[in-house]
Amino acid sequence: MSQTWNDGGFRTPYYLIDEERLLHNLKILKHVSEQAGCKILLAQKAFSMFAVYPLLRQYLAGTTASGLYEARLGHEEFGGETHVFSPAYRADEIDEILSYADDIVFNSPEQVRKYAAVARERGKSVGLRINPECSTQEGHAIYDPCAPGSRLGTTRANLDADILPLLDGLHFHTLCEQNSDDLETTVAAVEDKFGDLLSQMKWLNLGGGHHITRDDYDIERLIRIVRHLREKYGVEVYLEPGEAVVLNAGYLVTTVLETLHNGTDIAILDASAACHMPDVLEMPYRPPLMNSGQAGEKAHTYRLGSATCLAGDIIGEYSFDQPLHEGDRLVFEDMALYTMVKNNTFNGMPLPSIVYKRQDGRFEVIREFGYSDFKMRLS
Repeated sequence: MSQTWNDGGFRTPYYLIDEERLLHNLKILKHVSEQAGCKILLAQKAFSMFAVYPLLRQYLAGTTASGLYEARLGHEEFGGETHVFSPAYRADEIDEILSYADDIVFNSPEQVRKYAAVARERGKSVGLRINPECSTQEGHAIYDPCAPGSRLGTTRANLDADILPLLDGLHFHTLCEQNSDDLETTVAAVEDKFGDLLSQMKWLNLGGGHHITRDDYDIERLIRIVRHLREKYGVEVYLEPGEAVVLNAGYLVTTVLETLHNGTDIAILDASAACHMPDVLEMPYRPPLMNSGQAGEKAHTYRLGSATCLAGDIIGEYSFDQPLHEGDRLVFEDMALYTMVKNNTFNGMPLPSIVYKRQDGRFEVIREFGYSDFKMRLS
């Protein structure tokens, strides 16, 4: 709570990114890149705080994008290599996308036939996303690209031989917050279904979902997998983690506005799950909260909710050593990923400010938001 959090008293809610923790992750990723001989890219879909791109580019090779705007952001603000994948491209955007992309990945043979020639003429590297039909997910069906009926990636049965001369590489992405044992399982499936094609390619992109900077992640296994692919097939290997770049490097700081009781103790915060950390409701999951416990673990349990009108805008149930009071600050952890990139202004909720804590302990307000940011999205 507030007595354990010293930040200069910024108005809540706000996101805080910790440079020291960010550097911790980047050094691990740099080690993997050097030892495995691969290139690691930032998946901007998880984290797009371009104010720190100058730092990230010292450790990473570039960025990945899911469409036009992310491609432009990566190209303009990060530099290095810009890789783009979309399940389908708009004809009226493809020319501009190609002006930013170094590598463009298509989702189907038809998209390759439609756009690969012009991409090649522009000097771009062309890839195809494949679906190895190998699910390793547990409890995250919404994030499983190998689920039955998936729209993501081309299965071997649907891969037409006539497009192979148009391809420079293959791409797959099947993981979500997983360890390298699941990658090893997936790579075995890829080799089984697509191994005869790999030696014809210049590169292989292993996608994201690699929780490389998590304490229990098996880095040595990852390095062996990458080296195996490079040595056996002669391909350049890419990884494109998002979460791993900023894992445990961010916070969302909130204030208790009110407490009440309705069968259970409730605290209303100035932050919202629906608006400021949507994955809490989408996945769903219970975000870590500094100095708290599970419900019933400590003396005082509260259901934490938002000031929005959405009945289900509940962050979760947490316990505390002392009762909560109006004005107490609560600090949610691991809030750099999938927060700023997904937040919204439902109910007119203000967007949290963005604050950066530098290694020397200085706090810098990167951006503040106001009414105009809410209004500009409306008509």
